Amino acid sequence: MSNCVLVIDDSPAIREQVVRTLSEVGLFDRYKEAKDGLEGFKILIDSKADLVICDVDMPRMDGFKFLQLVESRPELQGVPIIMLTGMMDFNSKIRGLEQGASDYLTKPFDAGELVARVKVQLKIKSLQDELKKANELLKRLTNIDHLTNLFNRRYLAEILDGEFFRARRNNEYLSLVIVDIDYFKKVNDTYGHQNGDIVLAAVASLAQRQLRAYDSAARYGGEEFVLVIPGTSLAGGVMVADRLRQAVLEFAFPPPMEDLTVTVSAGVATYPSPQVDSVDSLFRQADEALYRAKQGGRNRVETMTPPG
Repeated sequence: MSNCVLVIDDSPAIREQVVRTLSEVGLFDRYKEAKDGLEGFKILIDSKADLVICDVDMPRMDGFKFLQLVESRPELQGVPIIMLTGMMDFNSKIRGLEQGASDYLTKPFDAGELVARVKVQLKIKSLQDELKKANELLKRLTNIDHLTNLFNRRYLAEILDGEFFRARRNNEYLSLVIVDIDYFKKVNDTYGHQNGDIVLAAVASLAQRQLRAYDSAARYGGEEFVLVIPGTSLAGGVMVADRLRQAVLEFAFPPPMEDLTVTVSAGVATYPSPQVDSVDSLFRQADEALYRAKQGGRNRVETMTPPG
């Protein structure tokens, strides 16, 4: 059973007929009604419906204007809309279909035809929802590093391009942190690559815990990770990097690595700054800061060099 249908018609009798017809076959468990397109649009924004049945000719706001409003809201895309019309004007039907209507039903309608058309639209929506989920899963599988469950290097490039564009357009901060596990080769040599993978996954998990929902973490390659932190100054980026450094230092690994202490080094860079005018320069500044952290003894956080 689908959850909710919204019936929009200026005639209470038509609304009652539609609701009664659909209730008799148990297609929905909730029914919402509106007397015109404006009221229907407000209801749809407040509580999304699985299907809309909408009259064409209504006062205040007709069905065509309602379709235009729905089309303007990305979050409402994919909701099937069956238009009810007393007109046999094919141009009007074509106009409605071009504006986003899924189907038409002419008034007075046959109850059996209404149920059949609603079932068809619900089936199409179900298939579209399944396809959308499959595409989202495929995208996730394509963009995720399977060992660490962080984004992979390829998708990191897309994230950085988008966040840098947004930061430059809105004149906002964007911080980038590059993190590298210290002496990771020694971990692999001592405990084996399988346990080395456990260390990588643990550091990745700790990195993810330091971030907000709209921040991003990626495995750049080997034992190197990148954190993308929008709306955050250089000082804020350093705080995130140092929290991660401390969390890794204090992390207790399972046997046979119970005596292992892992440390990380990090470099932080931020846009806007005189040294950063592109994604490449932002990344270069963070990478150079990471190099200084390594040269300075490891288990530390360094920042981009100040201008001059």
